[in-house]
Amino acid sequence: EVQLEESGGGSVQPGGSLKLSCAASGFAFSSYAMTWVRQPPGKGLEWVSSTSLGGIRTSYADSVKGRFTISRDNAKNTLYLQMNSLKPEDTAVYYCSRGGRYDYTVPKGQGTQVTVSS
Repeated sequence: EVQLEESGGGSVQPGGSLKLSCAASGFAFSSYAMTWVRQPPGKGLEWVSSTSLGGIRTSYADSVKGRFTISRDNAKNTLYLQMNSLKPEDTAVYYCSRGGRYDYTVPKGQGTQVTVSS
């Protein structure tokens, strides 16, 4: 069974930083592209970032480019999202998903809440 468990969210002030983690199990993690998506309050899912199998190729939504960094540790079956210079509009539940930007599976877990507020 595919399992993805996000952690690392919290409440921070604008300009702060957080690092999200996603522990994967139940599938060959290193054989899949991986993606972070988010759901702002009252809105639908929004693609944030994706990384290739080996983590060499990455892509970002324009809204987070230059502030967020996606990475992965295939030895630990873990996906990361370093978030810097956080803004109130980054407030959302963040999910990791198996797959790339255009074919990620819809997340079914609880995600991790990120709240950016002064």
